[in-house]
Amino acid sequence: MQLDRYAQDGVNVVAGDTFSSIVGKKVATTYFNCPYIEVLDLSKGNFRGPRPFRVKGDFLFDAGPDGVGTKVFIHDALMTHPFAARDLLAMTIGDITRFGGLPAVFWNVLDPHSIGEPGTPRFELFIRTIDELVAAGNEQGVVIHKGETAELGPCVGSFDNAGGNAPFNWSGVALGLFREDKIIYGDQVEAGDVVVALREEGFRSNGISSVRKAFEIQYGPDFYRNSLARNDLMLAARPSALYDKFLTTANGWYEASLQPLIDVRLIAHITGGGIGKFVELLKPSGLSAVLDDLFDLPAIMRKCADWRGMTDREVYTTWNGGQGVLAVIPPHQVDAFRRLARQFGIEARVCGRIEDSKQTTVTVSSKYKKYKAHYKREKLVFAAE
Repeated sequence: MQLDRYAQDGVNVVAGDTFSSIVGKKVATTYFNCPYIEVLDLSKGNFRGPRPFRVKGDFLFDAGPDGVGTKVFIHDALMTHPFAARDLLAMTIGDITRFGGLPAVFWNVLDPHSIGEPGTPRFELFIRTIDELVAAGNEQGVVIHKGETAELGPCVGSFDNAGGNAPFNWSGVALGLFREDKIIYGDQVEAGDVVVALREEGFRSNGISSVRKAFEIQYGPDFYRNSLARNDLMLAARPSALYDKFLTTANGWYEASLQPLIDVRLIAHITGGGIGKFVELLKPSGLSAVLDDLFDLPAIMRKCADWRGMTDREVYTTWNGGQGVLAVIPPHQVDAFRRLARQFGIEARVCGRIEDSKQTTVTVSSKYKKYKAHYKREKLVFAAE
């Protein structure tokens, strides 16, 4: 009876064990993804048993912890939980890749309000969510090693938990491998280098509080129940693009010599803070950048900016503006960089250049309202197209 009472109180141990056992078998298929990681299954059939790993080679280690953030609100409204898998990986492994590291191993913590009984739509929804995490790990060459799932009941919620929704929170940590000779600091950037943007057609998992506010202004406080908002919400829920296998390939991680294929001199992961992230990484070089041919804003981003009444500066420092990564490379390697990007289904375009200057500034030709905005004391300056 103790187990039954615990289930009545909101924690179904049997369902949780069933879920963990299924997930353990699924993630085991990723154990051979990284050439430098060897997973040793010493569990003797116990799904909670030890599965240690060893690193093959002499590397440094770092970690990228992060989560899906408040975008879970949108996924729960639409029941697009599997989309969150790519959001979660983007926020964690991207913090390894941007400094020239190789995302190798990933751990996650999934906290649903309730996981449901095995075989129910809610239970199967979370299984599909893990399936997408496994698929993304396979695609990006990351070992999905272990995780934790805990039903947190009223501690996790979206809206009023009605309407068949399945509230959840999701976070994780990526282990990255580094070598000192492969770290990308941005200190090799030179005047005359070009800035290349990698296209992003959604919000990623950043600035979602402003997205939700924009929807509330446009569709009312119950926008997640408003059928007129559904198409726009689906656009806002778009999962993050993943650039990591492309960038690690360019940096030579899969070459026997470990020598880079492309001389990538700076990588800015355009997440929280928007293009301000690029400014931060460029500043140590003492150089400036002119970004005068960025990708257009995704249509839903433009809508949300209009609804929220945003300025150009707010758009590019809250959201990504249509580019998930900005990279700096020598001009003679542009064609090779773009060809390699296409092999991974990524659209890349030259969006700017690096210039000499007395003080680092980044001048952006906005693709939003397209008027000249003056920020005399700001490091991010907007110019007319």
